[in-house]
Order: sequence, then C-alpha cells, then structure tokens
Amino acid sequence: MRRLMLFIAALFAVATSPAAAQTTRGYVLGVDDAIVVSVYGQPDAGTTQRIKADGSIVVPLIGKVEAAGETVLSLASTIEKKFVAGGFFKAPVVNVEIGTYVSRTVNVAGKITQPGVYPLDRTYRVLEVLLKAGWVKDAGANYVYLRRADGKEQRLETEALVRGSADKDPVLAPGDTLYVPDADMFYVYGQINRPGTFPVLPGMSVRQAIAIAGGVTASGSDRKVGLYRAGAKEKDEVDLDQPIQKNDVIVVKERLF
Repeated sequence: MRRLMLFIAALFAVATSPAAAQTTRGYVLGVDDAIVVSVYGQPDAGTTQRIKADGSIVVPLIGKVEAAGETVLSLASTIEKKFVAGGFFKAPVVNVEIGTYVSRTVNVAGKITQPGVYPLDRTYRVLEVLLKAGWVKDAGANYVYLRRADGKEQRLETEALVRGSADKDPVLAPGDTLYVPDADMFYVYGQINRPGTFPVLPGMSVRQAIAIAGGVTASGSDRKVGLYRAGAKEKDEVDLDQPIQKNDVIVVKERLF
C-alpha cells in the first residue's frame, strides 16, 4: 500500500512540476542512431542508415549531410533546403524518423516493472524515467542506484524523489544507469501470527515490524522480543521503537504464565 501511494504521489509530482509544462527541443541525434529519411513522392531520394562516426549521413542526390546534433525536424528542414538549393526538387516534403536510439539513452534495470533502454528525447529527471519504466516493483528496494557514465554512483531514496526538492531528483545524462535492487528484508518468527520475511519500509520500527507480521499470538509477549542484528544477538528485551535495519531477525517469545 505504501509503495502504491508513493507511485500515485510520483505521478502527481511529475504532472504538476514546472518542467512537465516546458516545451523541449526533442531528441538530439548522435553517432550510431539509426534514422529513416523519406521524401514524399520520391522513394528513390530516401535512405535508411546509421549516423557515421563523423556525425554525417549520405542522402541520395545531395550527398553528405551533418546529422549529429540535429533533431528529426531540423534535419528534415536541412535536407529540404539542400534539395531545393541543388535544383532537384522545388518544394520537397521530407520526413525523418528514428529507427533505433543509441547515442542518447539511459539504462533501467533491476526490480522495475519495465526494465530496458530509454531514449532521452528531452531533459529527464530520475523520477520521470522510473515512472516511464512502470515504477518500482513490490519486491524492489525503497532506493535506486544512479550510476553515471564515468562510473560514479549515487544512492537515491524513492520517497525523497517523490516528496523532496529538485536537488534530490537529479537530471539524467546519456549513458546513465538506474538500478533498483531487491528490497531490504527483515525476518520475524516465534510467537507471531504471520511469521516470515518482509520488506523494510522507511522509518519502520521494531513495533511496526511486529504489527506488519500480524502481531503477537495469544501465547506471545511484546515484552519478550529478541533481536539478532549482523549475526550478533542483542538483549532479549529490546526497545520496540528503535528502527529496523536490513537483515534484522526478530524473535517473539512465549509469555510467562
């Protein structure tokens, strides 16, 4: 339920953000992007090819055209002007489409609904791409790792992405990778109504963890709770208001009659 509420809040945050209302230039073409150039009524004047290492393509009749750094609209306009300047057509209608995005993309992996490669056809922040990818799965962590193309890595809390300021939600760059790991888990057994393994939620206390596991049985006592952390056993009577940590093991013992 908490993850669903965060997802709804994320949708609202993106929809109402100033950036969502801004017009954008569109995807900027780059080396190795595959494009399709077509000329209305002139099938032999079109071409399908990848942008070369020098940023150019070769168009029938007019030859080499610089494509890297252009959008599909600006490249189409450039080709039209070259056709007219060369005396080939008076008023050509040129269309340029992207066949494969390669040069300006981000990778999304891990416990995400739709992992894959996403084009940066405009300026995107982390939250927007997570939403495009269908948001974090229930089995995913409450944080995401952002690894930049230069190898630097940053951990971002999903709740901060949704509810925090813009500086908590970085702008993505070509070659970035977003990775959502498995959720941090804790374990509960003993005199508990629903023993098992559960995800750690932000700010969760031992008391809340016991409640999520269904509470103590009639034979159990919340005053006799053991906690194993990092392989070491803590005192049997723990502070129920202390925060849960990854891989904590909670043991609810029988009450003394």
